[in-house]
Amino acid sequence: MVKILADAHIPYLQGVAETFGDVEYLPGNQFSRANIRDKDALIVRTVTRFDESILSGSRVKLICSATIGYDHIDTDYCDSHDIAWRTAPGCNANSVEQYVTASLLHLAAKYRFELAEKTIGVVGVGNVGNKVALACEKLGMKVLLNDPPREEREGPALFTDIESIKRDADIITFHTPLTRTGKHKTFHLVDDGFLNSLGQKPFIINAARGEITANQPLVKALQDQKIAGAVIDCWENEPDIDKELLALADIATPHIAGYSADGKWNGTKMSLENLKEFFDLKETPRYQTIPLPQEPLINLKEVAPENQLCHAVWHTYDPMPETEALKKSPGNFYWFRSHYPLRREYPAYSILAPHPAIIPVLRDLGFNKL
Repeated sequence: MVKILADAHIPYLQGVAETFGDVEYLPGNQFSRANIRDKDALIVRTVTRFDESILSGSRVKLICSATIGYDHIDTDYCDSHDIAWRTAPGCNANSVEQYVTASLLHLAAKYRFELAEKTIGVVGVGNVGNKVALACEKLGMKVLLNDPPREEREGPALFTDIESIKRDADIITFHTPLTRTGKHKTFHLVDDGFLNSLGQKPFIINAARGEITANQPLVKALQDQKIAGAVIDCWENEPDIDKELLALADIATPHIAGYSADGKWNGTKMSLENLKEFFDLKETPRYQTIPLPQEPLINLKEVAPENQLCHAVWHTYDPMPETEALKKSPGNFYWFRSHYPLRREYPAYSILAPHPAIIPVLRDLGFNKL
């Protein structure tokens, strides 16, 4: 039997992972060198850093992260010490798209503009960025795609250079991995130089990794009105987030853009499949069922046609209550994230009496019970 230590806050895991071995659960911030020493495998989130300081002397053979990113794993150390590592690419792409769409609709309502009149630059066009770009197209926006690694592989036809995005975009949203070195490093991609060279006054959205946007340059750009506003889900120095940036942001959430029940279920399933494959296990776990939303019916009968899209999307997810809670109690960042009430994605909802004009948009976003 495989000995496993798993993050206690990974949903849909307890009672399922036991199919593969002896499982101990701890909150991610309580993982230590002592309690992983005798484990064969770890199932983790991004709250714990896995490097020599915690892995040295352990018998860990596999780290499964139930997330799309891996900047919390020292991959060089793992690779040189025969510790395999796996992630769950694309598991929460739809959830992040839901977050960005809801946020865009809030910005449009707050500042009274039409999304169809705006240009958005999507920086990083992997699983998540591609979903966001497609949703923005369905909202009628002009979409510019920036992804230098993909452009090198696929050619320039689909892509726009970052200077053009800085010049032309009304909104810039980031969906890159965090890389600290190399030709295409993204650490502090949004710094003083980036913000001082903007052609427009765009809104900045970071629902990728906190260190992509540097705190103080972003604060200064907001104070000096070099940018129109900010949506921040991922923060530098989590959970000790910048209070000035928190106060200035239009939407501020505790790193939960990818926290749908559907996305978490996907991440858990992919982690267990990685575990099964690595250790060549024969058992097949019985996965838990995702519960229905508390209010699965979205009734648009009494909603004005021009407000129906916002009403439908915000019924599935509204970032403003979380923004208000985080601004009131920033010290509870980790608690908010660890006790997040997982939301459902669009396909879990039925829509009653949508106006014919918005049916194609709702269907394209993923609502399929119209």
